[in-house]
Amino acid sequence: MSPVLPVAALVVVGYLSGSLLGAVWVCRALGRRDPRYAGSRNPGFSNVLRVHGAVPAALTLTVDAIKAMPVLWIAQREALPLWIQGAIGLSVLVGHSYPAWHRGRGGKAVASAFGVLLMIATPVAWVCALCWALLAWRSRTAAVASLAAALLAPLASYWLAREATLVVSAFSALVLVRHAWNIRRLGQGAESGLARASREEGDVRPPEE
Repeated sequence: MSPVLPVAALVVVGYLSGSLLGAVWVCRALGRRDPRYAGSRNPGFSNVLRVHGAVPAALTLTVDAIKAMPVLWIAQREALPLWIQGAIGLSVLVGHSYPAWHRGRGGKAVASAFGVLLMIATPVAWVCALCWALLAWRSRTAAVASLAAALLAPLASYWLAREATLVVSAFSALVLVRHAWNIRRLGQGAESGLARASREEGDVRPPEE
């Protein structure tokens, strides 16, 4: 049997896995307000932290980081080439960024990218996580930390996992694209800090889904 169909199936499973937004599911399970309609309205770790606090944010980070691992574990068990593993990982990030069943309103793919990197280029994942943590602590702004980590990732990959540099560069490009609005807000000095009140940017009533 041609390997094309199994690989395509893994890419689809990767996309569907990515579409399961940790922020949405965690907040629903805890009975909290949907983060897509509060604070910055981004379904990701930093907005959940601002709106709902540390525990829901930590759970969100965990879900978004691990959701890529099962499908990538299958790809690695089947000894698929690195570029195919990268394509599967990228499908997870696309699913997180543009989920079909959340009207395309996904997150910025930072936590999901960390999970994918843990599977494909583990040392790069930890270097970027350390960079993110240090800059988030110093700047108190998730966007600054995320942009720096995304820019660092290909350089760290060239140093620590050279064979994965192109794959990691594709992940970084997607994260940077997803942060285009944040870059503009940073230039205007309007980007939300990690500790800023959730209602500064206004809440809206969520439509029925």
